[in-house]
Amino acid sequence: MCRCLKVSASGYYAWLSRPQPPRDKANQYLLTRIREIHDDSGGMIGAPRMHEDLRAEGAFVSLNRVARLMSKHGIQGWPRRKRGRSAARTYRPLGIKNHLERNFIALEPNTKWVTDITEVSTQEGKLFLCVVIDLFSKLVIGWSMHYRQDRYMVIRAVEMAVWQRQGKVPVILHSDRGSQFTSGDYQRYLDSNRLISSMSAVGHCGDNAACESFFGVLKRERIHHRRYRTQDEARADIFDYIERFHNPRMRRRVALQDRKLSAVLKPSVETG
Repeated sequence: MCRCLKVSASGYYAWLSRPQPPRDKANQYLLTRIREIHDDSGGMIGAPRMHEDLRAEGAFVSLNRVARLMSKHGIQGWPRRKRGRSAARTYRPLGIKNHLERNFIALEPNTKWVTDITEVSTQEGKLFLCVVIDLFSKLVIGWSMHYRQDRYMVIRAVEMAVWQRQGKVPVILHSDRGSQFTSGDYQRYLDSNRLISSMSAVGHCGDNAACESFFGVLKRERIHHRRYRTQDEARADIFDYIERFHNPRMRRRVALQDRKLSAVLKPSVETG
């Protein structure tokens, strides 16, 4: 073989005894962790979200490196399904405006929330899901499911978020102009719980992009790859995604951000 490849025998044996380079060892560790995270997600995570998870664990790795390792070993996520939709035009109640203006950055928890409704198809008919998301942590802090998308389903989701809220500081709660959110019962509930109602402009889904993004990921990673026979089966699977997959990942990211912030602030405190 050495003669065929024009390589010296001594060079070949030296290569065999050479220790594995640090880069190769690091790639092997990353590949093992990538396979574990990919399997744990049910095979749904692609390179961008894989990179986010690895960074949340403290790994200093680039997106290109993660994508290269996944491509080389045939690891890939599920592609996004594209389709358009239209919504009926509604009107904001008097005195309510768009307080967010597409600024989805929150520096503290319980300052900016977003909410919206999506539908899930089952063989028993449609199931509707309403969520409330804290823009600081991206946690789903409130959710509710029902076979009718009425104002009571929305209020139940907001009740769950209010129950978990710490403190009584007013919170901006942003939504679109669906009839559930413009209803008198919903608006009265917000007023009685120190929640500031904020609503999108007509026909501007980007005004509630944070919530739309969550629904898009939920459907791409879970719902579009399931065939639910009953609404109870869909409820159980969506509960599993929110409480056992999405929220734990967001909590790990918040914990990592806190550790990084503490590491930055600690030297300055000691100096002071």
